[in-house]
Amino acid sequence: MVVPDTKKAVLALADGWFAEGWSFGAQGERVGEVIFNTSMTGYQEILTDPSYKGQMVVMTYPLIGNYGINPEDLESAQPQVEGFIVKEYSPYPSNWRSQQTLHEYLTEYGIVAIQGIDTRALTRHIREKGAQQGTISSADIDPDSLVAKARAAPGLIGRDLVKEVTCSEPYGWAEGVWSIESGYSPAAASPPHFIVAYDYGIKRNILRQLIGSNCRVRVVPAHTTADEVLALNPDGIFLSNGPGDPEGVAYAIENTRKLLGQKPIFGICLGHQILGLALGGKTYKLKFGHHGANHPVKEIASGKIEITAQNHGFAVEMDSLAGQVRLTHINLYDQTVEGMEHLELPAFSVQYHPEASPGPHDASYLFRRFIRLIEGSKG
Repeated sequence: MVVPDTKKAVLALADGWFAEGWSFGAQGERVGEVIFNTSMTGYQEILTDPSYKGQMVVMTYPLIGNYGINPEDLESAQPQVEGFIVKEYSPYPSNWRSQQTLHEYLTEYGIVAIQGIDTRALTRHIREKGAQQGTISSADIDPDSLVAKARAAPGLIGRDLVKEVTCSEPYGWAEGVWSIESGYSPAAASPPHFIVAYDYGIKRNILRQLIGSNCRVRVVPAHTTADEVLALNPDGIFLSNGPGDPEGVAYAIENTRKLLGQKPIFGICLGHQILGLALGGKTYKLKFGHHGANHPVKEIASGKIEITAQNHGFAVEMDSLAGQVRLTHINLYDQTVEGMEHLELPAFSVQYHPEASPGPHDASYLFRRFIRLIEGSKG
């Protein structure tokens, strides 16, 4: 077991806030938008969620690393965050599934991390001042220099980060949901529904949920044209989660616009925002975003409150879609849009993550709703 050296590191934000700590993971320097995540567990899934591309994550739970890393809980092939910020790193994991320490894992993939930061103070600062660019460094520990680097770094608005995380070639997926008795289940031999899933930075557990909903799944790169998707003759089309500003992915918006009304569509997170833009709506950047596994969302029709997993920094402006869609879910923290469905076309979406991983499974019913939509469209 490798324990990190106690080498000094510094985190500095673009507005001049900075804090000293100790390095773990890879040595070096990274720049990204600093946001906080309120999950108590699930750091492995968070690290490997492609929606965090371009961002450095602050964990508000104080002790991170205590159950190590295992290959079953990855949401993509490698860590996607630009940097990782924790109060206290635990170098001695205690879990029967652990195969390496968090420090070893981050070092392997070149992810710079810092511990010893007052993450409560940092989170309060981000809540008050907003998410912003920051620099973590174990090489340059001059706060003024790091602040200048953060200020010079490009933000997320207008950037296409999807091209950095999408797959390069189409592929099939055949792994279903996990159980403690047998691990991940295999796909059904002859599933009745065929789904084409756009990969804007798709999480593996979304694919597992689709397989668990009795679907055959084909994942395609984000730049795949609408005509190429329709040529596959799917029963339904899935628009995945992903990083950054939806307005920076113009090709995805245009392809979704062409697919509307052709096949049933289900979008999650970035896919939800892309659907809104494809319908002629607008999106806007949230002050500090929603990131965590404990956010309350109300389903309008039933009044039911779901505790949800969330990870997004942009939101759909509901008024811009008046007369086209119905609001289905609303965030109880700030009343932002969490779900919508088209009034006429077979298309719906949610801003949060019904596949969880990490987080509660309150919203897994949405995958069954997608199947019912598909079955209804078949007549």
